[in-house]
Amino acid sequence: MLVRDRMSAPAQTIRQDTPFQDAVKLMREKGYRRLPVVNSRNELIGIVSERDLLHAAPSPATSLSIWEMNYLLWKLKIEELMTRKVISVSPDTPIEEAAHLMVANKIGGLPVVDDQNHVVGVITETDVFKTFTEMLGSGESGLRITLEVPAGSGTLAKVAQTIADLGGNIMSVGSMDSESTPHRHLLIKVRGVSKEELIKALEGIGDHVVDAREV
Repeated sequence: MLVRDRMSAPAQTIRQDTPFQDAVKLMREKGYRRLPVVNSRNELIGIVSERDLLHAAPSPATSLSIWEMNYLLWKLKIEELMTRKVISVSPDTPIEEAAHLMVANKIGGLPVVDDQNHVVGVITETDVFKTFTEMLGSGESGLRITLEVPAGSGTLAKVAQTIADLGGNIMSVGSMDSESTPHRHLLIKVRGVSKEELIKALEGIGDHVVDAREV
């Protein structure tokens, strides 16, 4: 699955000369947490987050009057607040790579740009979470099995054949490697086979069933 399959498009953008107050209003009205900043050629030049705007807002302890504060905030432009070194992805970026960039850089969303650096969408942590839950069959009823299996090749094929031989239907598969052991964990959701029968068959081919439950 690629970023283009999950991104929000078209993306809401703002210009670098957008007043602070206008950006705050837009975020509040639309529920945005970040806005890509573009120049007159619609090229990505920065990004501003909800946190950036909150940090720019005056403290309640300020000695300025409400009129003075509003005057200063109206003069404040987004180019004075935005982050200029923007991490972005293309529409053809694998979604797991986009997720890795978010985790590694501790950010909640990424602008999506084309070959001309034009913003064509935004992908957020919420989009990634939705993809993750769908890939693991969340919300679908079935038998959820967690296996500890050898990390070598052919393991998944053997598990899938065992399930097929029992008349089961695999709905989703997830894999997690362990750094401390030569094993990996498989998370499989299936239908059409009993829990007891499947556990016996999987243990019979040498795999360890860590957890099995109807969901």
